[in-house]
Amino acid sequence: MSASQWRKAMNSSAASAAAGGRGAAAMPLPAAALGGATASDETGAPAFSWPRPALRHLVVVLALLAFPFVASPFLTFQVGAQTLVLGMIALSLSFLAGYGGMVSLAQMTVAGIAGYALAVFGHSSSAEISLGWPWWLAVPVAIVIAVLSSALIGWLSVRTEGIYTIMITLAIGVAFYYLVLQNYSVFNGFQGLRELKPPTVFGINWRDPVPFYGLSLACALGAYWLVSHVVRTPFGIALQGIRDNPRRMGALGYAVVSHRVAAYALSGLIAAVGGILLAWYNALMTPGSVGTGWLINILVIAVLGGVKHPLGAFLGALIFVLLQTFAIDLIDRERFNLVIGGVFLAIVLFSPDGLLGLWAKLRLRFGPAQPMTSNHRRQP
Repeated sequence: MSASQWRKAMNSSAASAAAGGRGAAAMPLPAAALGGATASDETGAPAFSWPRPALRHLVVVLALLAFPFVASPFLTFQVGAQTLVLGMIALSLSFLAGYGGMVSLAQMTVAGIAGYALAVFGHSSSAEISLGWPWWLAVPVAIVIAVLSSALIGWLSVRTEGIYTIMITLAIGVAFYYLVLQNYSVFNGFQGLRELKPPTVFGINWRDPVPFYGLSLACALGAYWLVSHVVRTPFGIALQGIRDNPRRMGALGYAVVSHRVAAYALSGLIAAVGGILLAWYNALMTPGSVGTGWLINILVIAVLGGVKHPLGAFLGALIFVLLQTFAIDLIDRERFNLVIGGVFLAIVLFSPDGLLGLWAKLRLRFGPAQPMTSNHRRQP
C-alpha cells in the first residue's frame, strides 16, 4: 500500500467518523485502505476476501515441489532446506521491520528459545536434563514458550524507536547467549544439547533430505501465507498506520502498544517454528546457534532480499546459503564474513530495498511502458 493510498484512506476515515459522531475506536477501516481486497457486507463493515494466487505464484510453488526430485540430496538438504528454515526466521524480522517499523535483533533468540525448549522437554543426548516428552507435546510447549518470550521482548522494547529498539533487542539476545553459555544444569553450557532428531511418523524419517525439505517447505509456505494474509486484515492495516504515524493512530483511538506487542507475538510464532526446524536440521542446540553473529546474520538476510515483501526473506536466505556453501571453495573460510559484508554493502548502496527493490527498479526502467491513468495523475 502506497503512502498516498494510506493518506487517502485515513483522511476518508477521519471525515466519516466526524460526520457520524462516532468514536474512532469503533470506526471500521475503509475498503480503500486494504488495497481493494475487501467488500462491504450488509452492515457496512469491510469483509475480507481471499487474494487470488497469480500464475507466477503457482509456477514458483510447482518449481519448489519439483526441486528435491531433480536436485541431489546435498542440494536438497544443505541448500534448499536450510534456505527455507533461515528464511522463516528472517521473515519474522521482515514482518516486524517492514510492516511494523520495528527492527528487532532478537528473532534468532526467539528461535533459539524454541529450539532449547524442544531439547529440554523432548529427547536429547543429555538424558539427565531432557524430560523425554513425546514430540506432539514438546513441540507445542516449545512454541508457546517462544511466543510468550517474544511478546515479553516486545513489551520491553515497543516503547522505544529506532536505534534504541535495536540496542534493547540486541542486549536481550546477548544476555540469552551468555545464559545458555554459562548454565549447565538446564542448557548444558558450552556443549549444548545434541542428538535432536525429528520423530519418525508414518514410517518416515523426517530428517532425510526429501522429507525434511517437504516439512520445511510446508512450514515456509504457511508462514508466507500467514504474513501475506495478516497484512491485508484490519490489524495489519492498523499496524502499517502505526508504523507511519503512531501519534495519529493513537489519537484516532488505536492501542499502539497492544498492536506492537501482538505483532511481536505473531513474529515469535514464525520464528519459533523456524527455530524448531533449525534444531532438527543441525541436530543440536549450542550457544553458537544464538550467538551475536547469528543475530546479525538474520538481519543481513532480511535486508538482502528486501524487508518490504515477505518473499524477500527467502530470497535473502538463498543468497546467504549459496555464499556460505560455495564461497569457501574460492576463498578461505575465515574470509566468509568479508564476502557477505561486501555483497550486503553493494546491495544496500545500489538498492536500499534489497534485491526485490532492485528488480522493481529494473522492471520500471526496462519493462513495457505503463499507461498514464487518472490515479497516477492525481497522486501528490
